[in-house]
Amino acid sequence: MTNKKANFLILFTIIVFILAVLLAGILPFASQVAFADGGRKFESVGKSAYLVDYATGTVLYARKENDRLPIASMVKIMTANLVFEAIDRGEVSLDDDVLVSKNAASMGGSQVFLDKDSTHKVSDLLRSVVVASANDSCVALAEHIDGSVEKFVSRMNARAKELGMQNTQFVNCTGLPAPGGYSSAKDASIMFRELIKHPTFFEYANVWMEDFKHPSGRTTSISNTNKLVRYYNGCDGGKTGFTNEAKFCLTATAKRDDMRVIAVLIGADSSKNRNAAVSDMFDYAFANFENSVLQKAGEPIKNDIELVGGKQKTLQIAVKDDLTAFKERNSSAGYEVKFDIPSRIKAPIAVGDVVGKAYLVKDGVVAKEVDVVSLEDVKAKSLFDAIHDIASDWGTRVMSK
Repeated sequence: MTNKKANFLILFTIIVFILAVLLAGILPFASQVAFADGGRKFESVGKSAYLVDYATGTVLYARKENDRLPIASMVKIMTANLVFEAIDRGEVSLDDDVLVSKNAASMGGSQVFLDKDSTHKVSDLLRSVVVASANDSCVALAEHIDGSVEKFVSRMNARAKELGMQNTQFVNCTGLPAPGGYSSAKDASIMFRELIKHPTFFEYANVWMEDFKHPSGRTTSISNTNKLVRYYNGCDGGKTGFTNEAKFCLTATAKRDDMRVIAVLIGADSSKNRNAAVSDMFDYAFANFENSVLQKAGEPIKNDIELVGGKQKTLQIAVKDDLTAFKERNSSAGYEVKFDIPSRIKAPIAVGDVVGKAYLVKDGVVAKEVDVVSLEDVKAKSLFDAIHDIASDWGTRVMSK
């Protein structure tokens, strides 16, 4: 072989090698970009999945969403929600002291290693449930609220029925393996939707790492089981779960701009694949859909209401709930807000009184209806007020002559 041919073959080999290296780097990147624009690789991960828009309840993706499956520690979504609801009703307080029973201290699995007969605040125990999925804290809270785990579990099942969770049966408050316990991807989204109505949940859910302090002076280091709160842009809360039977599960929420979504995945084969699939579900939602709040709850609405018999002549009103337009990106769907408000309203009026209706209309069809409510208290005029008004009106007329 001549030197000329040898040099050509060497150069050709080098060029082929460089192209191979470049393609190896470009192709995976191209795949990621395509998926970020709305691919659906999550369809092959886990036993079931569900993706829903929080504001409107629009289902963006569903796969075997009603299958009854073990969900491991995602059971704690209902446990935490019931604690928050008990706080809202005034049955317990975040500052209440909770005495840890032998039963609570004996819990295995994820825990903060509570000591029998130690005392902790409700807030600290609830925080450890949300952050670290602490089984011992769950049992301590259940016993504090209802006296026994059994009564608390009955409350869990009753609440599930109230919420329309048709494929759920709770047998404990922790999600530890037990015969007869199951839920579904759709039901998990329903109870999680209730949980995230409590602002304090997000305060706890965004803790990454911290020390749980015991009365004895020792500490237990805890870290967030939901890694997406740190690694996915917009994820601000979630609940993981794992047992050998349930495999890897996650219910999580993410928000960007005016759009919040809830994603549920049950039965992935690894935590890595579980987290990747939920991240991909979020990507799919944000790449393909959008929300716009056309009328915000509590934001005063301009009106010409004549206030009859009141101590003032005008009334501030607003919609009770957001009117949110949900649509596919680049969709031509037209939304508008229409009001049905009376021209005259008689005093007295209290804050929150319903004074009319507002409608979100999509292409001429009502998509959502909400109440229009008063933002202020307006007392009725007294006899003295009426006499004063007559006198003032008479005085004004005399002065104008």
